[in-house]
Amino acid sequence: MTERSSPCRLVAAALAAAFALPIGVLVVRAFADAWRAPAVIPQRWGLRGLREALSGMALDAFANSLIVAIVVTVVAVALAWPAARVLGERRLRHPALPFLVLALPLLVPSYATGAGLTQWFLRLGLVDALPGLALAHLVIVLPYVTVVLLSAFGPPVTALEEMACSQGLTALQRLRWVTLPAVRPSLAAAVLLGFLVSWSEYGSSLAVGGGRPMLPLVLLPFVRSDPQVASALSLLFLAPAVAALVLAARAARSPL
Repeated sequence: MTERSSPCRLVAAALAAAFALPIGVLVVRAFADAWRAPAVIPQRWGLRGLREALSGMALDAFANSLIVAIVVTVVAVALAWPAARVLGERRLRHPALPFLVLALPLLVPSYATGAGLTQWFLRLGLVDALPGLALAHLVIVLPYVTVVLLSAFGPPVTALEEMACSQGLTALQRLRWVTLPAVRPSLAAAVLLGFLVSWSEYGSSLAVGGGRPMLPLVLLPFVRSDPQVASALSLLFLAPAVAALVLAARAARSPL
């Protein structure tokens, strides 16, 4: 048993190191005021990158991205739930066409989707506004959430709900005590994926957002011009993503 577990532990340690190394480099680079080749470690440390990352525009972009990602995730789950149920339980005679229409935004670059929405949003006054950004993100996020939730529904969940109904449980009780526990892992994965897709969305934010600061838009120009600030902004960018991952993992395991 020990001989078998040793290679697994080595592989796990190697994977952990591979994931941790880029994060470690980001942390070091974020606090390196001067780091020139061929030096292995920075010549001078400082907080300039952190101060820039916590400046007014960056914090505004962080808040805008967080608000849009949370709103889009909630709305996407609410809309995807009935669609995933209908498709997963095969209530439609020909589900391929609705599924193809639903998945079309996944086949088009997000910037092209955003550019197509811009003309419409201009007429509605939604360009350069958080509601417009949320709608643009929703077009891209909704297919992802629906596809993930689709795997949760099917004959097993339907059978559990019918059994609960025969025991006299109301619709809300069935949802609380039967449906949600049955689909909890897929629901947690759908929420996580929806949040991450919206949180990191660049193309539609650029096309629809106009002058509205969003964190991916603020981050990218610094990648070439100022790696220290880019590293600090990347750490700021990672914080909600890691928090969402931890919360989703706990929600998938813990009982409701």
